[in-house]
Amino acid sequence: MAIKSYNPKTSTLRHTHLEDRSNLSKKKPEKKLVRGKIAGSGRNRLGRVTVRHRGGGVKRKLRLIDHKKNKFDIPGIVEALEYDPNISANIALIKYADGERRYVLAARNLEVGNNVITSENAMPEVGNTLKLKNIPSGTPVFDVEIVPGKGGQFGRSAGVIIVAQGEDSTGKYMQLKMPSGEIRLVPIESYATVGQVGNEDHMNVKLGKAGRKRRMGFRPSVRGTAMHAEQHPHGAGEGRTGVGGGYHGSKDIWGNRIGVKTRKNKSTGKYIIKRKTTRRRPETKSTY
Repeated sequence: MAIKSYNPKTSTLRHTHLEDRSNLSKKKPEKKLVRGKIAGSGRNRLGRVTVRHRGGGVKRKLRLIDHKKNKFDIPGIVEALEYDPNISANIALIKYADGERRYVLAARNLEVGNNVITSENAMPEVGNTLKLKNIPSGTPVFDVEIVPGKGGQFGRSAGVIIVAQGEDSTGKYMQLKMPSGEIRLVPIESYATVGQVGNEDHMNVKLGKAGRKRRMGFRPSVRGTAMHAEQHPHGAGEGRTGVGGGYHGSKDIWGNRIGVKTRKNKSTGKYIIKRKTTRRRPETKSTY
């Protein structure tokens, strides 16, 4: 997916870079594969705001994406590539040999007319879904199952790529290298789709103006340092680092520390071989 720019007729267009969707289908989505989406505006079932700065935006329909891909050994053909406003990746409409249609995540370089299949004995080609134990080492995959039969949960955002690195010493798990650099063990009986998630240029999009962000359902956000002390822990004071409570780090609006590790699930820690890579500070040469 390419990025298109505009002639700088205005200051807004000068910095606007959007996705080029000329290769996507212009027709309406498959009627049986969409549902109405209720705009929650960042509220939970009790009506309380749990995610701030949400509201408004254009109405959307929810596409039913098949992450389980449980139509085994039934070949399908890509009928159309479509835009999904609810996720960063594009989706592909698959028509199977028995006449059923389903939406799946569109892989990079997947084109209309390509054949795909979900099978344990499928070839490791782009768009095919097969078990991790049958995927050669070094093959890029996405939409990977954590629990066999539950459906893909890893690698579903635009441009994400996960690399299969081979089985471990027990022969029960496959080593997968995540985009973060983390190496994790996943059961070899889990299914994964070969390739990379499409729309890889999504990270280079620049909306250019606030109105485009508002139509996406995002409302304005005010910096904590611009507020009064009664409104936010970062408020008041001439300086920019003075934070109340004796803690000179960042806090949220409720005064809790942010930027600290939040992972507390020790039951799955045994499946992580290597933690995600962290940014190293540049080494300074001594002058002595």
